[in-house]
Order: sequence, then C-alpha cells, then structure tokens
Amino acid sequence: MGPKTGRKNNTYLLYAQYLSYKIISIIFLYSLKACNMHKTTYLLFIIIITSLNAFSQKSTTSNNFLENVRFGGGFNIGLGSSYSTFSISPSAIYGFSDEFSAGLGLTYVYIKNKSAYRSTTNLFGGSILVLYKPINYLQLSTELEELKINQKYNAEGFSQWQTALYLGLEYVSGNVSVGLRYDLLYDKTKNITQPSALTPVFRFYF
Repeated sequence: MGPKTGRKNNTYLLYAQYLSYKIISIIFLYSLKACNMHKTTYLLFIIIITSLNAFSQKSTTSNNFLENVRFGGGFNIGLGSSYSTFSISPSAIYGFSDEFSAGLGLTYVYIKNKSAYRSTTNLFGGSILVLYKPINYLQLSTELEELKINQKYNAEGFSQWQTALYLGLEYVSGNVSVGLRYDLLYDKTKNITQPSALTPVFRFYF
C-alpha cells in the first residue's frame, strides 16, 4: 500500500468516526429532550460528545477501525430468600489511545421480589461510556445511562424512565476492572433499583 492510498484510507476512517459521533449525538439528544432531563445532563453530554469528536479528528492511526474495538461488559446474578436478580450489560469500546477509550453499552435487568410485596421489574436501556487510565492499574470512568423501567406490583403495573450519570474509580488487572461508581443524579425517592448512589462496578473487555 502506497503513501497516497494509506492517507486516503485514514481520511475515510476519520470521516466515519466523525459521522458516527454526530449520529449518536443527535439520537441521544433527542432522547434526552423527550425525557425532560435536567439541563446539567444536557451540558455534560455535549461535553462528552465534543471530546470524542476532538479525539477522533486528531487520531492519525492507519489501522482498521475494528482492530481498535474491544467487546465485553458485565453481568450479575443475585439470589435470596425473598428476591432474585439477573443483569447483563454488553458493550463495545473504541481505543483512541492506550489511556483513553469510549463506547456504547446496552443493559437489561430482571428483578423478582418474592416477599409479601410481590413484584416483577424489567429494566432495559443504553449508555455512553468513557474510560481513562492515567496509570496502568487505575481507571477513571464516566457513564451516562438511560433505563426504561417496567414494574408489575400485584395486579397493577407502571412504567418510567430512570437516568444515571456515574463517575467511577476502578482497579485494573489485565482485561478485568473492579471498583466503585457514584451516581450524580441519584434520587432516593425515585430510584427503585439501588439503595445508594454508591455502587460496585465490574467490567471485562477482550
């Protein structure tokens, strides 16, 4: 492959990255508007998208786009005398450098309450994830998550949207990271899935 061909392919790659982020920003901004989210969330989302655009435009790598994509996510299973839970969160991230990566994720959570207050809850949605490793074993994370909640309580049911903006600190070992994350938008009176704004986080990517 000659120099001109390499430069041409790199131009197509950068244009594809730029276009993909523009499409993502339009879709999510429309979703945020539809859900009447707080202005602070709008601002933070715009900052994230702007940062991703800047990194994609400054990238000079000539490698294929998929060679820098890693797939993984997290999952959880919980069993108790009065409840059972199952969650899975597949995601894909693009490595802009050894320190910085970002991507999109999907989430599904099933909660079965078998106590006197019998209920079944299904949550599904998506998220935007940004990861930064200042040193090899330490990772900082930011994640904007939007979940649709459908809950059935006895013979009744209701549906609502739940938004979270997490800031996390994680220990990294190989392809696995474990740590804690804090939800800046947590509201104890409205959040039906978490007892606290501070929750554990587990991720793996290959």
